[in-house]
Amino acid sequence: MKIARIETFLFDPGLAKNLLFCRVETEGGLYGWGEAYVTPGKETILQSLLEAMGKYMIGRSAFSIRHSAQVIFDDFAMRRASLDLLSAWSAIEIAMWDIVAKSANQPLHNLLGGASRERVKVYANGWSSGTDSIEANVERALAVKAAGYTALKWDPFPGPWRSFIHREDEDHVVRYVREMRKALGPDFGLLIECHRRLAPMHAIRIGQRLVEYDIGWYEEPCLCDNIELVAEVRRAMPGIPIVTGEAIYSKEGFAQALTARAADIINPDIANCGGVSAMMDIAAMAQPHAVAMAPHNYNSTLIGLAATVQVSAVIPNFWLAECFINLKPACDEIAIAPLVVKDSFVELPTAPGHGIDLDVERLRKRPYRDMGTKAGKSLRNATEEFPKKHYVVAATRTGY
Repeated sequence: MKIARIETFLFDPGLAKNLLFCRVETEGGLYGWGEAYVTPGKETILQSLLEAMGKYMIGRSAFSIRHSAQVIFDDFAMRRASLDLLSAWSAIEIAMWDIVAKSANQPLHNLLGGASRERVKVYANGWSSGTDSIEANVERALAVKAAGYTALKWDPFPGPWRSFIHREDEDHVVRYVREMRKALGPDFGLLIECHRRLAPMHAIRIGQRLVEYDIGWYEEPCLCDNIELVAEVRRAMPGIPIVTGEAIYSKEGFAQALTARAADIINPDIANCGGVSAMMDIAAMAQPHAVAMAPHNYNSTLIGLAATVQVSAVIPNFWLAECFINLKPACDEIAIAPLVVKDSFVELPTAPGHGIDLDVERLRKRPYRDMGTKAGKSLRNATEEFPKKHYVVAATRTGY
């Protein structure tokens, strides 16, 4: 069952970035879908890398997942890992698992060891607007709750993303979380995203002020390139679960985070950490450390979420998975068999493979959209940097 062709698709969901899918097809016509993690403004670069990598996969067995992953690292990348490399490989790897499971006529979770739970719990992201006021976003959050979700995540910090911030920004964050807790009630999950932006002194002080609002977790308070910064925050705040992993891509990086006791929960992304096999490996590494898995998923609600659900169904230390609800309407338009999210849970698909499929013709009707320099985050001017004279909390911020 050799790989005959790999086709890539950039899909415009009408939001902050294009999504990158790939379709891997065997000589016998069996195909699988994969997805690569992309950041705004770099989608075509990832597509080119995926296509260059794909040329080396033609003629290889679709069953050769582990060995192919190793030689992509050893021979294609010359033993140099990166976000872009692992994102491109993740797409191919996810598609290969889809093919293997389809060839066995089984849902993927059965091939990975069988389900450890009957459904997978997800939380909502992608619901807030950084340009709106706290009050407007509280109304948005209430709509998320009314839709059946029991937890949501958002970044309450004003921009830009920097290590050092004004005290006014700290006060803004506390007020934001307080208003959310008041509106959503004591049982709703509030997951705080920091995007690796803070020096420990800020992260610890803000975290300690948020304890009274019973937040569900405190995600990536510091830059995880120096994992000891995150570990310092965790040691200072035993009352709040600390999350890291969104910006860790290799198994070596996760090994360092686990050794440093930097997190209670890790959140690798299946579309940038090496795919299904890597996610399974990372979960197994985390389990002896009593560290939970909460997969990151700033990807589609099609392939990225489906592959995440398949792995999350199997791993014993699963906690909660991410679902970008603002992507779902556009993704559903191109889906032949979409995932169903109801009351914060995804039922396990019973169809072979990932349990989803895409309509290629509908997919082609929403091709890549060049958003220019407005895509994602803008580059700041020196006049906007900390410390700023006569500072007022920014009315807008960039991010997702």
